[in-house]
Amino acid sequence: MEKFSFLQPGKAAVFKDQYVTKVKECISPYVSGSKGEIGLIGLPFSKSSISLSQAADAPAAIRSCLGYYSTYSGEKDTDYQEYHILDFGDVITHPIDVEDTLNRLYVSVKEMISTNSCKRYIVLGGDHGVSFPSIRAFKEKYGSVGVIQWDPHHDVRNLEDGGRTNGTPFRSLVEDGLLLGENLIQIGIRDFSNAKKYRYYTAEKGISVYTMADIEESGLLTIIKKEMERLSKKVDFIYFSVDMDVVDQAFAPGCPAIGPGGLTSRELLSSIAAASRFEKVKAMDIVEIDPSKDFRDMTSRLAAHVMMQFMFR
Repeated sequence: MEKFSFLQPGKAAVFKDQYVTKVKECISPYVSGSKGEIGLIGLPFSKSSISLSQAADAPAAIRSCLGYYSTYSGEKDTDYQEYHILDFGDVITHPIDVEDTLNRLYVSVKEMISTNSCKRYIVLGGDHGVSFPSIRAFKEKYGSVGVIQWDPHHDVRNLEDGGRTNGTPFRSLVEDGLLLGENLIQIGIRDFSNAKKYRYYTAEKGISVYTMADIEESGLLTIIKKEMERLSKKVDFIYFSVDMDVVDQAFAPGCPAIGPGGLTSRELLSSIAAASRFEKVKAMDIVEIDPSKDFRDMTSRLAAHVMMQFMFR
């Protein structure tokens, strides 16, 4: 009888189907000179959150959830098992200094894209404050930027009350001249979630705001198509910023700022898929997941699906 050991030193005791490739198996660490379809980086920072948050743990949680799903799309009858995702790792943040950390995030994203190793990039936050240094780095590399922001909040709070926080990234970008208001599209703004002052600020800066009521009236995909076509004619590249609390609390319980009346998980996924088909799309960040508040990884699993809709277009 052939001797066989069920012990696998250094390996997880996980069932393996020879015909199934999991998305996580497509990820490999970046090494100098390597090329891939997607560059992945973690910005594990949530000390700028105005509410208690452990969103710094989200990059690891989302990566782990990619191990649940296969590379085969039955809807497209396409297997993406040869897809290459290059992981640049997580940025080491400063333990107490917010401004120093924001600079580290900027420098690290800039370092990733300077390799010219990938066609598109995914940035895993962290709270929404990480979008400011990330978009800044991409703009310096690729030129004028258009942003689609999935979010129930405007995130244009004043800087006097607390400095740069997860509520200020888009005010920071606009005020610093990195993003024109007319090139920022906000999708999923919810009722009773913002201040009058900030709604008027978005109007003053020419930011396109689509509330949940607008989505119900006009249709989410209709709005996405219209704005993507407009931006594609105006800017050099397009960046997605996906705040996961845009999704209704029933579908995304692991967010610091959960609330009712948001998008369904299916609406988020279909809108990401529709927007990702446009050629000028260069990068996406996913922010505001707190794994400590999640239930059975529901929110991180949804974020993994957001990644797949973005990657496998």
